[in-house]
Amino acid sequence: MSDVVLVDVDDGVAMITLNRPEARNALNAQVRRRLPEVITQLEQDDGVDVMILTGADPAFCAGIDLKELGSGEATGTRDDLGSTRGALPPHTKLLIGAVNGVAVTGGFEIALGCDFLIASERARFADTHARVGIMPGWGLTALLPQRVGVARAREMSVTGNFVDARLAYDWGLVNHVVAHDDLLPFCRQLAADSRTIDQAAVRRMLATYDEASLVSLEEAWTIEERVSRAWHREGFDAAEVERKRAAIIQRGRDQTS
Repeated sequence: MSDVVLVDVDDGVAMITLNRPEARNALNAQVRRRLPEVITQLEQDDGVDVMILTGADPAFCAGIDLKELGSGEATGTRDDLGSTRGALPPHTKLLIGAVNGVAVTGGFEIALGCDFLIASERARFADTHARVGIMPGWGLTALLPQRVGVARAREMSVTGNFVDARLAYDWGLVNHVVAHDDLLPFCRQLAADSRTIDQAAVRRMLATYDEASLVSLEEAWTIEERVSRAWHREGFDAAEVERKRAAIIQRGRDQTS
């Protein structure tokens, strides 16, 4: 039996691939056990700075394996992924979602658990929970409105209609839409860009975004102020900032010229 979740680590970047292409990478019990194990292992691996999550073509993830669910074999689907909240286990490292095809229902929630999404031109998104007669449990009603707004999130949930890659970009669900063959190279380049930054700073920044997303705007300001003061009190190095300054200026010139 082939591994249902593949992992390839190269130059500090881990490519995680859901690998049930014959079932459109549906989340059977084996995948639901293996995926959190992989992410947790990579989170603990000092040789990995960034993770990219994708699916074996032609799909990203078709959601919970309905054949398994209908047979009564699937149990505890919310807890199978080993997380107290959301579709993925707790992690501090950057996780980029490379959506290469359909991301449906539970698979859509898996995608929403990533820090941001890059879409192939073939990507499609749908929330079919209500069509199936089940309720989301991995954070869709919390995470989707953050990306597209409440009204659009409600539309997706109460119609079950698919949103294509271009509309997903227009709505703010994905950061970029690229040619299918360019998807993974594009994500690897973003990962490489992130790896040029102080990784402790990257992880603290991501954690601050997560903390701020759970509170009011006023509380978010307070969190950032507290984090900033603690960071600069404990880890600020003026000499290191000066050393990096010239490289940052040159990079800015290169990207805007």
